[in-house]
Amino acid sequence: MTTPPSLRLGDLAPDFTLCDHDGQEVTLSALRGRPVVLYFYPRDNTPGCTKEACGFRDRYAQLQAAGVHLFGISTDTAPSHQKFIAKYQLPFPLLCDPEARVATLYESYGPKKFMGKEYVGIFRNTFLIDREGILRHIYRNVKPEPHPEQVLRDVEAL
Repeated sequence: MTTPPSLRLGDLAPDFTLCDHDGQEVTLSALRGRPVVLYFYPRDNTPGCTKEACGFRDRYAQLQAAGVHLFGISTDTAPSHQKFIAKYQLPFPLLCDPEARVATLYESYGPKKFMGKEYVGIFRNTFLIDREGILRHIYRNVKPEPHPEQVLRDVEAL
């Protein structure tokens, strides 16, 4: 039996502080006044994660025009994030969550199954947070390629 998600639309987004790929601290509550997109992804330089990151990269100018702060979050290290950013010219920060503390807080970490093997990892979930810090869209188990376009449409509708 699965537990229903406790994060709901209209909730205040859980606050956190994480370091980005350059070691700079990012605190969610300090970003109030502009919308925020947090996308959780399993691993740098894997096919699905690359497609998703490049989809956000290709829409980044439009997201910026809408005033959005965009962050990718995974359990990867800063050096891994730096290589991923350089390889694909990603213009947005990637946050390091090595203990999956924030991923767990956002119900984006837990047991998974792939090709018959069970393991614990990050779920491909995204959260759109409005200027006041309220969860406006929660996207669970997204498909990497069409997802960034949907997020852009929802940002533009805020």
